[in-house]
Amino acid sequence: MAAIMTQIQNYLQGIGLFPQILIILLISMIPVIELRGALPLAMISGVPWYIALPTAIVGNLLPTPFILLFIKKIFKWLRKHTRLGGLVDKLEKKGTKNINKVQKYELFGLTLFVAIPLPGTGAWTGALIAALMDMKMKKAMISLTLGVIGAGVIVTILFYFFPALLGSV
Repeated sequence: MAAIMTQIQNYLQGIGLFPQILIILLISMIPVIELRGALPLAMISGVPWYIALPTAIVGNLLPTPFILLFIKKIFKWLRKHTRLGGLVDKLEKKGTKNINKVQKYELFGLTLFVAIPLPGTGAWTGALIAALMDMKMKKAMISLTLGVIGAGVIVTILFYFFPALLGSV
């Protein structure tokens, strides 16, 4: 595994800063991985934190307005026209399960939920929760933005300033 990581690191360090930034941006947009996966990759690539952090934040936030606006319509269409109804039910159940954690404090609750850098608490899940709660777009985007910034700062501090804690020197 160490040999594979070294190969990835050598490749990423050899492709130049612009392609590295593009990779960080794209990885930050992927559900589940989001900026929590993009920032460690950026560190391994040698991208400075002051470039990686804003890039990952922007990448992580890009899909959120579309999720807020269209996820209910997409779920409805998937149930009606495909055999993915079971998957839609699972996703809605996951989002609904987390609504209780968020709903009491709405804006602050969603911000805190997204800011905790654990699997399943990122911008994608936060946007799903906001959509299921019928939260207004402006409030949801403020909350999601603050949460993503919080998660980004936490992950950046851990990986860039305390890499030995995570075994990634």
